[in-house]
Amino acid sequence: MATSRPYHHGNLREALVAGGVDLARTGGPAAVVLRAVSRRAGVSHNAAYRHFAGHEALLAAVAASCMNRLGRLMLARSAAVDLPDEVAAARARLDAIGRAYIDFALTEPGWFRTAFCGTSAAPRGEPDPASGLASGGEPGPEGSCGADPYAILSTHLDDLVRLGAFPPDRRPGAEYAAWSAVHGLSDLLVEGPLRGLSGAELRTAVEAVLSTVARGL
Repeated sequence: MATSRPYHHGNLREALVAGGVDLARTGGPAAVVLRAVSRRAGVSHNAAYRHFAGHEALLAAVAASCMNRLGRLMLARSAAVDLPDEVAAARARLDAIGRAYIDFALTEPGWFRTAFCGTSAAPRGEPDPASGLASGGEPGPEGSCGADPYAILSTHLDDLVRLGAFPPDRRPGAEYAAWSAVHGLSDLLVEGPLRGLSGAELRTAVEAVLSTVARGL
């Protein structure tokens, strides 16, 4: 049975979301239920309804927090790139966020499934109790994209255009193609027929998709 988690006065909502994030890590979106998170926070089921109208609202907040975690990993990997050549660095940062996305899916499948569980997105500015950031995060090193994966990808593509490494006329819609390729592989590796690939096969699949994205730019 889950142990209760005490919360500080006035922070019950954050405690409930944090409990949902904990449950999602091991059980995915199906594990995020109001009764379970209420028990983890050490409060009654009815107390949770003061902050969430129902299961869908709670799941949306937890999904936003999981998405925020993905975005923060992408930003961290991008910030770790240190190359003297600006164009090479911009390309390496794009590659880094793609690898971070796939790594997140493989190492945190519960959070990955929850982030993309199809529930209504939480409004931008939704507090993320795990990070102390809003769901949009704080401005990242490449601009004001915050921790939103879509905005992070878009900003990295814009950097390539700014540096003359990507033709401006091919920029519109490029984020859809790049995201679809990386997310598609991630989903196949977590949920689909590519589950259980050996280390060598996994590396081949990742390199093939990321190199295809890079060549398309």
